[in-house]
Amino acid sequence: MYNKIVSVHKLLTNFNFMANFFNKIKRNNPELEDENLITENYNNHEKIESDLTKNETAWNNNANNEGQLSVDVFQTRDSLIIKSTIAGVKPENIDISIDNDVLTIRGERQMEEKTEVTDYFYQECYWGGFSRSVVLPIEIKADEVEASIKNGVLTVILPKVKKNKSVAVKVKSE
Repeated sequence: MYNKIVSVHKLLTNFNFMANFFNKIKRNNPELEDENLITENYNNHEKIESDLTKNETAWNNNANNEGQLSVDVFQTRDSLIIKSTIAGVKPENIDISIDNDVLTIRGERQMEEKTEVTDYFYQECYWGGFSRSVVLPIEIKADEVEASIKNGVLTVILPKVKKNKSVAVKVKSE
């Protein structure tokens, strides 16, 4: 999400540059009378930039509360597989739930030792609560889902629902 915000912000910055550029062209070419369009777009830009700043602030505030897991989602012939690196989390600190077609993984990674902030050279690891919701792209058998952790990788196996093959139906004339 943060990358999208940064990309939109860069786009809006470029838009602002272009609006200023067109204003300079208009000043040098009085025959260009589309001032309303430039002003309207500039005002829209101001509103979007304001909304973007609000969303970025909300994202940063939320980031302090809960981290988001990275996941790989793929399929085999019989199952949908979700994998996530989740090192340092005990199985009893992980909650996996399925609600309709959304699987949610929640948990908490706890720091086992206390270190003074001033003693760090780098502090990049995330400690605290995390979650990730994944919209399941296919129908699964929710009552047969299995999950395990091995070497810090969570694997969730979701068996696919076997669908009946299509059957041709002959139409009789009466």
